[in-house]
Amino acid sequence: MQTISKEEYDQYEERMKKTLKNLGENFNALRAGRANPHVLDRITVDYYGVPSQLNTVANIQVPEPRMITITPWDSSMLRDIERAIQASDLGINPSNDGKTIRLLFPILSEERRKDLVKNVHSFGEEAKIALRNIRRDGIDKYRSLNKKKELTDDDLHEFEDEIQKRTDKYVKEVDTMCADKEKDLMEI
Repeated sequence: MQTISKEEYDQYEERMKKTLKNLGENFNALRAGRANPHVLDRITVDYYGVPSQLNTVANIQVPEPRMITITPWDSSMLRDIERAIQASDLGINPSNDGKTIRLLFPILSEERRKDLVKNVHSFGEEAKIALRNIRRDGIDKYRSLNKKKELTDDDLHEFEDEIQKRTDKYVKEVDTMCADKEKDLMEI
């Protein structure tokens, strides 16, 4: 008979932590009313034939609450960076002064804020589904071991209880993250 080790529980918990990390990255990409350099994380620029993240080819700063400045280390990159920002789903027109690109973030309308909150809830629901799928994968694995008589009924029951506790913990964390992001978005 096989027993379930701590490492096996931890592997599922690690996958759950990655789900939360992914949710956080999705939230960072949402444009709230103020400047956040993380909205640029998904933008890549062609740097001498290699697609590179914007933060690896330029200095990104937030000098004012509603402005981001991007200063490339190689000034020949200005046009490429400007085109990449315009092609992205950011919805902001960059202004280029020949040395620096400025992104001015307008104040969000009430309607736009509500749309963003819907996106937050959508991302949250996707994360909860991913957490439940991780739980299901673990339970299915150990149920099949139980059917093959490689795992006792007690061990299976213990695993199901433990994986459910961990799933509940991370679902609560998702709810907290969603509530915090919603509060952040609705703040004027």
